[in-house]
Amino acid sequence: MTLWIAFALLTVAAALAVLVPLARGRRGHAPAAAHDAEVYRAQLDEIERDLDRGLVSEEAATAARTEIARRLLAASREAEASGGAGAQTGTKDKADAAASLSGSPARRGASGLLQVAVVIAIPAAALFTYLALGSPDLADQPLSARLEDTQQNRSMAALVAKVEQHLADNPNDGRGWDVLAPVYMRLGRTGDAVVAYRNAIRLVGSDVRRETDLGEALVILSEGIVTAEARAAFDRAVALDPKAVKPRFFLALALGQENRKDEAIAAWKALLAEAKGGEAWVEAVRMEMAKLGAEVPPSPALPGPDRETMAAAAEMSASDRAEMIKGMVDRLDTRLSEEGGSAEEWMRLMRALAVLGDGPRLREVKDRALVALKDDPAAQAKLRGLAAELGIGS
Repeated sequence: MTLWIAFALLTVAAALAVLVPLARGRRGHAPAAAHDAEVYRAQLDEIERDLDRGLVSEEAATAARTEIARRLLAASREAEASGGAGAQTGTKDKADAAASLSGSPARRGASGLLQVAVVIAIPAAALFTYLALGSPDLADQPLSARLEDTQQNRSMAALVAKVEQHLADNPNDGRGWDVLAPVYMRLGRTGDAVVAYRNAIRLVGSDVRRETDLGEALVILSEGIVTAEARAAFDRAVALDPKAVKPRFFLALALGQENRKDEAIAAWKALLAEAKGGEAWVEAVRMEMAKLGAEVPPSPALPGPDRETMAAAAEMSASDRAEMIKGMVDRLDTRLSEEGGSAEEWMRLMRALAVLGDGPRLREVKDRALVALKDDPAAQAKLRGLAAELGIGS
């Protein structure tokens, strides 16, 4: 009810904003013109008196009379057009003044119709606009809820700034650090993510996810090198869950970087033995084994590079190897686009693109895969699940 009262008051204010100037203009136009005419006639009399006393020359008096007469004629015509009755005479009585103020009946009628139209039109236009663009059936939402609706009304930067301000005021809020750390990673603020993960582990406690994510952030920060601190984080994660794949992957990578070849190959084989097929890390494991000169078993789920290709990859430079992998991904993409394929093949392509870090293409492939498998709800569910796992939505 309060809202509708406010709407009514605003409507009245809007109507008055239009009506008051109209009313003033109708009443004030004729008296102003009549007054100007009286002033000009007084000026003509003054010029005659100055001429008689010799204060002005005949030429100056003539020029002044001409200009004032022109203005007097214009004012008289304006007064007549506005309904003034006494503009042509030297004096006006009260009846003439009243007639001048009232205006003609036709003019009063037209002005009245205009005022009525304004009073009706403004509320009608406001009501029509609200019904067309507003939401009269929408339930009230408290101001606090609207201000907290950050997902719709705030950008990611503003949201991060808000959390950062909260943590500056409450530095021991471990849950806040735990929420902020992966956001930093998505924004590419790896150094800030490392600090956030450390704080979360210190305040909330160690678990597999936090330790693994901390180690991964440290590896990214050191440009792919598994540092001692990163390895310690992965060791803690494996101690909590010996079957966790991600920390074991990085620990195997660390063994290879330390030139502990046999241990690294054993670690890679152990990971491959647990693969179900199509995992994002399988091709990376096979490549790492090839680099170490190990015999690479074929993928159990999908055909992968043959042994000769893997052996050749081991002899390539890092840039050549990356180019070869990109070519394999392109060929798989072309085949799936032209001939179609199973959900596992589309998922394999998505995982390969995730490993390559090609986010825009990954999203585009996901959309194409959903269209290609539109008649297979189970396959679509798998694709959406993988998309959520890879951080590109479902």
